[in-house]
Amino acid sequence: MKWNLRMAAAERGIWKSSELRRLLADAGLEMSVGKMSGLWTGTPTTLRLDDLDVICLVLDCTPGDLLTAELGAAAARRPAKAAEEQAANGSPSIVKPRYNGKRPEPPL
Repeated sequence: MKWNLRMAAAERGIWKSSELRRLLADAGLEMSVGKMSGLWTGTPTTLRLDDLDVICLVLDCTPGDLLTAELGAAAARRPAKAAEEQAANGSPSIVKPRYNGKRPEPPL
């Protein structure tokens, strides 16, 4: 995913993270300077949905305006063998459970 917070803020005339931080605080979301800096300069690894709601409210946008899917990057994470099988078959590989002929006894 690509995080577009700065672009969404710029489209609404917000050019500084401190200004967005103040607007978020006015809307009820108190955020540390460090967390705001992380959201402003990079892609967050985690973000609470409640916080995303407030960000969208302040910027008058939707989560789709803040997040853009990067399908190429997701496909690159796929293991090479699975990608080869899918390319050869034209469909995703089927996962088959392993069964060694022995089943544990159920608990008493």
